[in-house]
Amino acid sequence: MYELKVKTHFAAAHQLAMVGTKCENLHGHNWKIEVRVRGEELDNGGVLLDFGVLKKHVAGVMAGLDHKFLNELPDFAQVPPSSENIARHVADRLAPLLSGAGVQVHSVTAWESDNASATYYL
Repeated sequence: MYELKVKTHFAAAHQLAMVGTKCENLHGHNWKIEVRVRGEELDNGGVLLDFGVLKKHVAGVMAGLDHKFLNELPDFAQVPPSSENIARHVADRLAPLLSGAGVQVHSVTAWESDNASATYYL
């Protein structure tokens, strides 16, 4: 089994309800996103997947989140835009983009600060 990991980031605002903390106020983060994909077979060039291809797909998903008020996005109409749900959102959007590439999304971690993150595993 081989694993690739890429990191990226986006900036966005959100507001969490029912958490009983200051996070109920409108606020923003500079999220760091870590994506891990896995696969069994290397191609003839000796790679699982070209990093450029992976980064392009990840950037496309990030474009839908960057500099947005996440609560207003349709994908967060039924679930709050917590770090946990952001990680799942990224994984769910990325998985079909990579389905024909011989890799599967293994996990996505959303870091909302340098010392706090949430990871979603597929």
